[in-house]
Amino acid sequence: MGRAWLKSAVLAVILLSTSKGLAAPPRVEDGASPTRLDEPLNPSEDALTQVTSVSQLTDVKPTDWAFQALQSLVERYGCIAGYPNNTYRGNRSLTRYEFAAGINACLDRVNELIATATTALVTKEDLATLQKLQAEFATELGTLRGRVDSLETRTATLKAQQFSATTRLNVLSSFNVSQAFASGDVKAEGVPIPNSLPAARLALRSPNPATGKLEPIVTTTSRTASTTFSQSTYLILSSSFSGRDTLTTILAAGNGSPPSSTYSSAGFASTFGVPYADSNPVNPLAPNSIGLFELKYQFPISNSVNAVVGPRILTFRHFDVNPYTNVVNGASGLNSYQSTLANSGLSGAGAILNWQISSKLAFQAGYLNRNDASLQYFGGDGAANPERGLFNGSYSLLAELAYSPSPQTTLRFLYTRSHSQAPPASPPSQPNFPFFLTNSLRGVVDDGFGGSLNDIDSDNFVFNFDWKIAPTFALFGRYSYTQAGINPVNPLIQSGSANVQAFQLGAALPDLGRKGALGTLSLVVPFNILSGRQFFVAGNGNGGTEFDLEATYAYPISSNLTIVPTFFATFNANNFSDNPTVFGNVLRLQFLF
Repeated sequence: MGRAWLKSAVLAVILLSTSKGLAAPPRVEDGASPTRLDEPLNPSEDALTQVTSVSQLTDVKPTDWAFQALQSLVERYGCIAGYPNNTYRGNRSLTRYEFAAGINACLDRVNELIATATTALVTKEDLATLQKLQAEFATELGTLRGRVDSLETRTATLKAQQFSATTRLNVLSSFNVSQAFASGDVKAEGVPIPNSLPAARLALRSPNPATGKLEPIVTTTSRTASTTFSQSTYLILSSSFSGRDTLTTILAAGNGSPPSSTYSSAGFASTFGVPYADSNPVNPLAPNSIGLFELKYQFPISNSVNAVVGPRILTFRHFDVNPYTNVVNGASGLNSYQSTLANSGLSGAGAILNWQISSKLAFQAGYLNRNDASLQYFGGDGAANPERGLFNGSYSLLAELAYSPSPQTTLRFLYTRSHSQAPPASPPSQPNFPFFLTNSLRGVVDDGFGGSLNDIDSDNFVFNFDWKIAPTFALFGRYSYTQAGINPVNPLIQSGSANVQAFQLGAALPDLGRKGALGTLSLVVPFNILSGRQFFVAGNGNGGTEFDLEATYAYPISSNLTIVPTFFATFNANNFSDNPTVFGNVLRLQFLF
């Protein structure tokens, strides 16, 4: 009986080998596409259904003599399990190998009936028909049985060596050789924080002797070129209990301290010239510490709606995604892989709902309470801290509509309402931090005079597109706009708003030099202040506009090994028009298995 069941299962696999109907085990790559660190199960996939008549498989030609014979056998003995044609199969005729699989299943069923002494159900005419079918499809049946024997061997090996019956383990590991240099001294706003990893600055104001006004402190960095060698590793555990749900657990460790961070203004740390892989993924834990990177559970509500809940959800793996700007093989700089303004790339606790309205239209919305390194001054980690809780801390409400007018084009519209909680007063003998390090503003703000602010609410809008013009050429880009309310604690200082924008435009070359390779060129204006300049302690520069150029080429050496060279050039760094160009290059060796 075991071998008969296996061969019937092989039939179902072969019959559907060119379709998308079979439910698959958890497969980990970078989300709904290879751009994500994992790819959850499709909750709308249907279970295998019983076919009661061969006529349901309408791509079997009814004019063939064998059709009538197999139809009779199937309807007498119920030998075939598969999908009805009208859902998945199209109007394609069965190949001889597919037809032989049907014959093989009926042979096994008849043998089973004979072995159990229920021969009254098997007629001499049916046996004669089977012999005739066997003779005509002898070659195909021989090949098929060889495949089944091989499959049985591989299945036995898998059962003996599998990690878990319900959980799949994948590993993404990167080795990074990085370098950054400039042709002269680089101006940056803020005072360097000693021994910070990555290098960071504290934004402060001081009186200008000429005007008497409190102005942002500006220092310069004189630094010779240096080369670093770092790593980051992600252990991705994907578990499925029903075949339609996915529990994702990602543990991560790394020791990256990007050289270019030394040149960054306060609030700009690790933004230009830094690929995602060349950073510590669990900061503020010490380098090479293992920490929880993501923990979430995805499950279907209906065939078109699924939900994601979890205490640590990575927003960038759900919202504002793009197939050509991703952390695995696309434009992966921290200014490239997502919007620099509405980027909630850090983790949050909450829930997301996804609704596949039609084949061309999808909608998702979520609530996430931030739990990231910039909130450690609250004495706890995000929503787990009773001082903040799930609804009283810094959070984001997100809604995104994705429209695909064709398989080659997708337009995404993202709105985010962000609430950033003001930091509390520091303990005695510790300096106060009257400013915000906010994702939605990217720079550092105060009341304009070095004083504290109340909570900040901001509205963020992002338009994101990708357009595959030809099989080997595509365009992608983003426009981002943020309006944030600035409400000083000091009632004598007038409230206002800060309005900023950002741009990205890029070109992608799929299959460049080899199938599966990807070359990208991305130009980004990460932070352009439109109004409210007086509130920025860092981000103003001298009124210039920074723009970054990133060239990345992901070349697969094998299915598990990719080499990724990346080149960065940052012009008008930190929004100082007189800053020299900052260059960076990273050679990444990436393992994914």
